[in-house]
Amino acid sequence: MKFLRFLLFPFAIIYDAITTIRNLFFDVGFFKQTSFKTPIIVVGNLSVGGTGKTPQIEYLIRLLKGAFKVSVLSRGYKRKTNGYVLLNDNHTALDVGDEPLQYYKKFKDIDVAVDANRVEGAQNLVQQKSPEVILLDDAYQHRKIKGSFYILLTKFNDLFTDDFLLPTGNLRESRSGAKRADVIIVTKCPKNLNFSEQESIKKKLNKYHKEVFFTTISYGEIKSKQSLISVDDLKEYQVLLITGIANPNPLLHYLDDNKINYIHLKYADHHHFSSEEIREINIKFDALTSNKKIILTTEKDYIRLSEELKNLYYIEIETRFLGNQKEGFNQKIIDHIQ
Repeated sequence: MKFLRFLLFPFAIIYDAITTIRNLFFDVGFFKQTSFKTPIIVVGNLSVGGTGKTPQIEYLIRLLKGAFKVSVLSRGYKRKTNGYVLLNDNHTALDVGDEPLQYYKKFKDIDVAVDANRVEGAQNLVQQKSPEVILLDDAYQHRKIKGSFYILLTKFNDLFTDDFLLPTGNLRESRSGAKRADVIIVTKCPKNLNFSEQESIKKKLNKYHKEVFFTTISYGEIKSKQSLISVDDLKEYQVLLITGIANPNPLLHYLDDNKINYIHLKYADHHHFSSEEIREINIKFDALTSNKKIILTTEKDYIRLSEELKNLYYIEIETRFLGNQKEGFNQKIIDHIQ
């Protein structure tokens, strides 16, 4: 596979030229950008998938919703509807996408909308809901809308500085796109990442002259609609693990570290499960021999599967900053909005 991607190197050069010219046209004003009086915080990345955008958006929601009127605007990836949709209780993941529906269900005191056209989506939100801040999910490359603050995410074990453009690598645009960021967050770090290791990563990122923060993934309780299971109690269960996310490896490592007995069924990111696949999952679950058994999935997958599968649980996930970096990041965001 790596050899095949290397053979596609000439196409990566062409892709680099196209994206560089596009960014240049936006930078010099040849292509129009629309800005708003409302602060718009953009969370995104340079690479394809799996950097932790969803937990980072949720972190910002928790940080801001008590002091500001917050709206979230997303594309609504793989939804069946078109145009602008303001989420309500009747919507499903097929209508609006799994991530927006997850935000809506978890945080009842915010507004969530989807629109592939971020400019029109933001305009509609401002007119209808008058938010004091808009969180723009996965929109780092959407240059037609001008954010007021850009958060660039890059994975600890897959820094954008070590990657190359599509299709040879996984970058959506050149590494120089990092210059648009206000801060860079290195995500999915080991919890025990020490100061010298952090400084080594910062040296790789120094050329972009951005403040760098480090976060890790924290897993919480295992939940269903009716009950809770701690990770210690989960050791007593036989687990059928279903994932439809870009990078399930951190979850697998967590379950392995906690000596959980599981069988893993892996699907593509944002996968919509067919009735046949649901039937096959149920057959595999019924074949488990333990008296104590559950189907475990991610929080995002639970949004799509909760009405389809019996004995379904999800594991909570949160972003946490390493050391005392949380206070500095929080203050930077609050100061920007104020």
